[in-house]
Amino acid sequence: MIRITLIGSGNVAQHLIKAFSKSEAVEIVQVFSRKKETLSSLIDYDKIVNDFEDLKEADLYIIAVSDNGIAEVSQNLPFNNQLVVHTSGTASLNTLDNKNRRGVFYPLQTFSKNKDIDFSVIPICLEAENTFDFRILDTVAKSISNAVFPINSEQRKALHVAAVFVNNFTNHLYQIGQEICDANQVSFEILKPLIQETAEKIKTLDPIDAQTGPAKRNDSSTIEAHLEYLNNENQKNIYKILTQSIQHNGKKL
Repeated sequence: MIRITLIGSGNVAQHLIKAFSKSEAVEIVQVFSRKKETLSSLIDYDKIVNDFEDLKEADLYIIAVSDNGIAEVSQNLPFNNQLVVHTSGTASLNTLDNKNRRGVFYPLQTFSKNKDIDFSVIPICLEAENTFDFRILDTVAKSISNAVFPINSEQRKALHVAAVFVNNFTNHLYQIGQEICDANQVSFEILKPLIQETAEKIKTLDPIDAQTGPAKRNDSSTIEAHLEYLNNENQKNIYKILTQSIQHNGKKL
């Protein structure tokens, strides 16, 4: 059984605690949290520490903190030559202090504290400095997920940028759609089957083949009508940029 210590108390850390707690291949030795009460409902209180000097020996230390905090946390760890990884989509493996063996354990998913997730379908991207450490990460990842991939730092950066487009930007467009509905006393619920079908289509079609709408059809009269209707300049600019991008098939404008 692989002994794990988690460092962090945010969304990613909390979901990892839940996932690892169900795994028979790993044991959570400790969790580091500056505020112990944050995690008291997820793990035994005596396993939560808030002083780096209280960290016990483990096979793997997973730093699940904001990107800005990774370097400082790794520098503060009071040991050497242990396997230490971070969970960031953008931070390089070299962000970690080289006094320890370094790696990356990146679950590619959007995490919210109050939304349970099936970890078995979440892709986990792994990187390590040697084969031995990679095998440890691979075993840990496969104990909670059926989708594990070796991904280097440059590939991970590309994935994270792509993820921002398909997740964060898309969700922002949902918000704009809801604002337009709310402003006109129309239920946003009416759009949810359309949102679901759009997501379902790319399971069998490439996004470029699934594209529909006035921009795809070059329906200039509808596009002009929409632009005339929109009186929010931010919404109008986004509409224009996305329309142009679709019309150019994603090529440089």
